[in-house]
Amino acid sequence: MFQKMKDIMSKKKQNSTVEEPEVQDNVDETLENIENEELESDAVASETGDESELGQQYNELKDKYMRMLAEFENFKKRTRKEKLEFMSVAAKDTMTAILPILDDFDRAKKNADDDSTTEVFTEGVELVYNKLSSVLSQKGLKAMESNGETFDPEFHEALTEIPAPNDDMKGKIIDTIEKGYFLNDKIIRYAKVVVGK
Repeated sequence: MFQKMKDIMSKKKQNSTVEEPEVQDNVDETLENIENEELESDAVASETGDESELGQQYNELKDKYMRMLAEFENFKKRTRKEKLEFMSVAAKDTMTAILPILDDFDRAKKNADDDSTTEVFTEGVELVYNKLSSVLSQKGLKAMESNGETFDPEFHEALTEIPAPNDDMKGKIIDTIEKGYFLNDKIIRYAKVVVGK
């Protein structure tokens, strides 16, 4: 565009018989201004193109960073949750191995409490039993209460059914053969029970 205007002006200059220096200076100055403005606009356009490309790259990197940050936060939460779950049932195998010992203590205590036997549950043994029970309960072990409760297959395992002594005991647990236990509110052993029918 600038070149066309320059060509037109130079033809007019050649064709004109009378030269007007002031007008010619103004025209040359105007043409230079137009040429400078075109050069500046081209430079701005190229810079704007670079800026838009940089802006686009910046937005892409920012998006990637935000996604990675969100993934890392999710990973931390998931790891923390898994660790807490693992810690809550980490002692499951140990507790399960100790349960038969507790059963033996319970049977010995029950037998010693029976008036028809001469068995004695000595004070020292009772202290050991109470201490063991309290330590295990502090670690999250809890015995199920089952006698007299309604039979629930999610918590109880029925070994046998016997006639209920009265109508109120139908469908309820009459006797517990083996106690059930929870470890931090998760069942580690189902109660083995006798149900009334």
